[in-house]
Amino acid sequence: MAFGKAHPGGTPTALVRELRASVRGEVAFDATARALTTMDASNYRRVPLGVVAPRDADDITAALAVCRAHGVPVVPRGGGTSIAGQATGTGVVLDLTRHLRTLVDLDAGSRTAVVQPGVVLDDLRAAAAPHGLTFGPDPSTHSRCTIGGMIGNNSCGSHSVAWGTTADNVHALTVARYAGDTLRLEQGAEGPAGLRELIAGHLALLRTGFPELPRRISGYALDALLPENGPDPVRAFCGSEGTLGVVTEATVRLVDSPPARALAVLGYADEAAAAEAAPGLLPHHPLTVEGMAADLVREPAGLPRGAAWLFAETGGATPAEARAHAERLVRAASADAVDTAVVTDPAGQRALWRIREDAAGTATRMPDGSEAWPGWEDCAVPPARLGPYLRDFRALLAEHGLRGTPYGHFGDGCIHVRIGFDLLSGAGVAGFRRFSEDLASLVVAHGGSLSGEHGDGQARAELLPRMYGDELVALFARYKDLWDPDGGMNPGILARPARLDENLRFDVLPKKPVDVAFGYPHDGGDFSAAVRRCVGVAKCRTEQASGPSVMCPSFRATGEEAHSTRGRARLLHEMLAGTAGGVITDGWRSTEVRDALDLCLSCKGCRSDCPVGVDMATYRAEFLHHHYRHRLRPAAHYAMGWLPRWLRLAAPLARPLNALARVRPLAALAKRLAGIAPERGIPVLARETFTRWLLRRQGKGTFLYSNDEVALLWPDTFTEHLSPEVGRAAVRVLESAGRTALTPGSGLCCGLTYVSTGQLTRARRVMRRTLKRLGGVLGDPVIVLEPSCAATLRTDLPELLPDDPRAAELASSVRTLAEYLEEYAPDWQPPRLARPVTGQTHCHQHAVLGDAADRRLRERAGLVGELEGGCCGLAGNFGFERGHWEVSVACAEDRLLPAVREAAAQDPEILADGFSCRTQLAQLGGVRARHLAEVLAEGLETGTPPPGPR
Repeated sequence: MAFGKAHPGGTPTALVRELRASVRGEVAFDATARALTTMDASNYRRVPLGVVAPRDADDITAALAVCRAHGVPVVPRGGGTSIAGQATGTGVVLDLTRHLRTLVDLDAGSRTAVVQPGVVLDDLRAAAAPHGLTFGPDPSTHSRCTIGGMIGNNSCGSHSVAWGTTADNVHALTVARYAGDTLRLEQGAEGPAGLRELIAGHLALLRTGFPELPRRISGYALDALLPENGPDPVRAFCGSEGTLGVVTEATVRLVDSPPARALAVLGYADEAAAAEAAPGLLPHHPLTVEGMAADLVREPAGLPRGAAWLFAETGGATPAEARAHAERLVRAASADAVDTAVVTDPAGQRALWRIREDAAGTATRMPDGSEAWPGWEDCAVPPARLGPYLRDFRALLAEHGLRGTPYGHFGDGCIHVRIGFDLLSGAGVAGFRRFSEDLASLVVAHGGSLSGEHGDGQARAELLPRMYGDELVALFARYKDLWDPDGGMNPGILARPARLDENLRFDVLPKKPVDVAFGYPHDGGDFSAAVRRCVGVAKCRTEQASGPSVMCPSFRATGEEAHSTRGRARLLHEMLAGTAGGVITDGWRSTEVRDALDLCLSCKGCRSDCPVGVDMATYRAEFLHHHYRHRLRPAAHYAMGWLPRWLRLAAPLARPLNALARVRPLAALAKRLAGIAPERGIPVLARETFTRWLLRRQGKGTFLYSNDEVALLWPDTFTEHLSPEVGRAAVRVLESAGRTALTPGSGLCCGLTYVSTGQLTRARRVMRRTLKRLGGVLGDPVIVLEPSCAATLRTDLPELLPDDPRAAELASSVRTLAEYLEEYAPDWQPPRLARPVTGQTHCHQHAVLGDAADRRLRERAGLVGELEGGCCGLAGNFGFERGHWEVSVACAEDRLLPAVREAAAQDPEILADGFSCRTQLAQLGGVRARHLAEVLAEGLETGTPPPGPR
């Protein structure tokens, strides 16, 4: 039975009909479902026929039976973060993450847990934590990878020096086969018919053909089936990459998790020195020995001196015990290390670990911004050989004219690296093949494994004969055939693999840059390159955000891949592929892309939180610009996209308009005509605009100045017409700091609402008018109180007007109030307020502006406590638009509203610098939040007078 090219370009009606009749879960063969699963986190792309989300084991068996009857292959898929291409397929994708997420049982006494394959690793670890237990393997994708996917790839992670690979931590498996039956695998079990005879006939080959090293993940682990090893069919199944069957349930082992941790960070002269030092740390029983070099670290972030570092985590029953353990390790390593540090503060440890965990994405960009790709992501050699191997590896890169940034599990001899291959041209792909062949030979020469963590997939399986020889690889194929005689499980992977330079995901993308509105300065002006940024590591699929992170609020609200940053990037990729082989063939007019982007809040969280800096807010604005070009737009685009214009016209009529808005039938009619959600209240217009108040207060001629003591306050639309009290408060604070507050001009607009609705032609017109009106004050620092407007001026303005030097000049002049005070009034002392605070850092401030100055200002004012991250869910026009109410509320309930409720007993000051955040809190939480400027101004009026200048 031939697989891999079944039913090209069409949907088999009978297959869909029978799947829907047999499976209780969702069956989706539409363009969106297919586009979302064409890729994983690898260089590869295979287009499936459709996606089935089974509800239980019976659904899996039923789906396999229907697919077998129709000769259609199946690929099981978890989080889709595989780096070698094994989570893609041409037949039916089984999405095991939607329903099969039950933790069936957790027995602390026996230290075991029974889980379904779609259980996310962090969910299992959270359930085990109250018992002092954890699941040992922990890849950097722990917040979204699934146990089923970890079994498929035999995943490892940073703690493998202590707790081993997934195969070391699985006790039993229940596996559904393509042939229709179900097998229970555990120590000593038989496995499929004929397996015992296959092993018995090749004992000598199996006993001598596998290298001994801790991270041998390549190929099938057939040596686990030797009589002296149990036999252990569970270990042999782990790492089979979906080619043998589908795990329906797993019994996993749990390990003791030390309650206290410390982190010893050791700096070395270079990565080879770090690699050579790593084995010497193992006798001290660390939990991790991770390594990275300086070319991966964008900022030092508190690292000790050195050009390469080892992270050695230690554990203990108490913080003192963990620290003592780390200090012993440091003393033992100090002879070779350039510098050392022991970090016991949990926040400090998290900050350092984030550098390491984000490396899978960070490493996809070289320091100069050029692209780098997986493919040879995780080779492993014996730890004692790691130093010489790294030297030879660097030499091989140089020989091929390539660059890469190695890092990884030095204690296990496993190296991750993204390499600057040219995968866009024929010559570049040929070079990719030559390098792959040479590197495979180098790894084998050092006694290593082609894969040390992520599996072979399509990236390396073709080269397995170099590692194992033809005879053992032929035995792999026979093993596969015993499990899957019809060849329906994930064909083209491991056994009889596709070539490593086939099915590359770049092949279908446009060969020339697409005509776009934004400049995409970090991607050479190429929209395709911007979309290529998404490599699929899926940090946007994290369901429980923490700390200041924002990404991705719509995914956390819906749980749908289409509403994650990765999902939207995949749809845009297929849209760009178009008629060259893409799933979506109607280009910018695509309704599939439009619908997925409809729930994007344009929070910009991905711009900062995505390890590779995907900027979906910009891509969304670009898409809407083209999608609605010369077409009628939704009413909300005209109502809220043109908000600055309408508010200027409404300003003289504020009193009667506010009165009319309180008449429910009139308000309901207005909301219906404007495309506003009926549940939303209409904001109250200011009776007096901010600039009118400022002119009245200070007199005419305010716009002319030559005094260095003048501070320019940007009259953003929200401060001007909806919350002038924020502007008035900022004026009071600036006067306290010895500055006279003026506005830099009249009729100014940053263009935010036009950008967020994709009206980019109009946005550029508005921006150019603003730049012209600024005249002689252009280049002077400008304080912008509304974070979303500040972010627009800082990023969207120069990216929409890349050829206008005035745009870059204004962008560089933007300051938040806290930034301005810190830079231009460093001796000013804020009032001492001594109050607890809660609330939210605006998502645009987090993503674009940063909040370090605000944190320092709050600390100086005695405002104690941390603000929440995330997104409030109103997000400018998003939460006002009809059809967005439920998602908007869900986003607010994710972090912001629970934080405010939890802090209510302390009577905190609720801070929210964004108008949207304050409005959401008022309408959903019934609480009044204030801008930091308001709180400081009130303190100046009523609080304890601050001390004089230092």
